[in-house]
Amino acid sequence: MTIEKECIGCIIAQSYRVCKAINADDLLTQKIVTFVETSLENADFTLSPPLIAAPLYEQMAVLAGKVDLYDEEKAHATLQALQYLPFLRKTIEQDDDPFMALLKTAVVGNVIDLAAEVTFDLHDAIMSVFKTSFGCDDSQILREKLATSQTLLYIGDNTGEHIFDALAIELLQKLYPHLEISYMVRGNPIINDVTMKEAQEANIDQICTLIDSGVNTPGFVYERASDEAKERFDHADVIIAKGMGNYECMNPTKRSNICFLLKVKCSVVSRSLGAEIGSIICKLNSLS
Repeated sequence: MTIEKECIGCIIAQSYRVCKAINADDLLTQKIVTFVETSLENADFTLSPPLIAAPLYEQMAVLAGKVDLYDEEKAHATLQALQYLPFLRKTIEQDDDPFMALLKTAVVGNVIDLAAEVTFDLHDAIMSVFKTSFGCDDSQILREKLATSQTLLYIGDNTGEHIFDALAIELLQKLYPHLEISYMVRGNPIINDVTMKEAQEANIDQICTLIDSGVNTPGFVYERASDEAKERFDHADVIIAKGMGNYECMNPTKRSNICFLLKVKCSVVSRSLGAEIGSIICKLNSLS
């Protein structure tokens, strides 16, 4: 999907959140926000929001003198997520439908998004999501596809969320022991997206194959991916793509094997999906 006028204001608001996150003084804040506002004056409306945002975040990091703008916030989000693992594991294992429970657990993690228009409360999200129905629900079709597939590519989104992804993958392997699962991460730090560093620290490489996508955007862009990532993407029987950034980048892709798993956090994605803000989504790309 391509950007809309609302996306411009959202990206500018994100620049203020960056400044707050890094405790920027007034001078640095002015430099960062002015840079972003100026850069967006002639934004290319044929591009997706992640493609527009990527170079802006890279330059914000340069201006701030940081390699990873959200390193502290990512570490905090990971610690928060780890605290809920025992509860979530027990909840899934005791549920009458563990598959649906693990999907909702994966969606719970998607509230950890420092680029979204909304703030998150992990405790409240966990308490409410298991009582919430999917706004778009292709979970039964996904269940059936996984039962007859050999390979699953699971494309991650945010740091902190990756802890819940790991739990979901572990339990998917129990439900589908024949399934070979790969977990794909971003090629370098961008917003608070999960990279190889955080995935390895969480020992995800011990439960499945880790793939560095090579992309520098907050969403999987095939043209920017490494050869290995393209090969995994092309040959996966099923792809689970987490989060709005991946949806924004991949929903025009005419591939029937992509399942988007996310929480709707902005009006643009809400309109695209025909779902209310706050909805949780499990949508196969091949279906209307």
